[in-house]
Amino acid sequence: MNLHTLSPNPGAKRRVKRLGCGESSGHGKTACKGNKGQKARSGSGTRVGFEGGQMPLHRRLPKRGFNNYDFRDVPGVINVGDLDDAFEAGAVIDETCLREVGLLNNRCDFVKVLGTGEVTKSFTLVVDRVSASAREKIEKAGGSIQSPA
Repeated sequence: MNLHTLSPNPGAKRRVKRLGCGESSGHGKTACKGNKGQKARSGSGTRVGFEGGQMPLHRRLPKRGFNNYDFRDVPGVINVGDLDDAFEAGAVIDETCLREVGLLNNRCDFVKVLGTGEVTKSFTLVVDRVSASAREKIEKAGGSIQSPA
């Protein structure tokens, strides 16, 4: 195989459809858009769900039932590898410490520590929830986990 013998697979390269390049091109005059109408105009088209002025389906159907989205619990998720990078050995880590360091920024209802990453230092964790793998890694490194009072 040499560079000068390389070529794309047959049918892989197609010519661009050149619109509006005169009537003899086959795509001239109306540029394959037909005659007049909304779809022949530039910037044409309608939004998703538009039914030509008819009341759209999503507005015709009744809105019923309960949705728990507004009342859900939002977790603040942190990995043990991030804790190992951000804190010194022997540190007591709680939600306020996590916010000061910048590992926790948004509103959250509870803090959960997950087991991604490695732990080389021992520290005391005071958080709401800890995954099984994170608990194992922290305790193996000599750390401890407490629930907040």
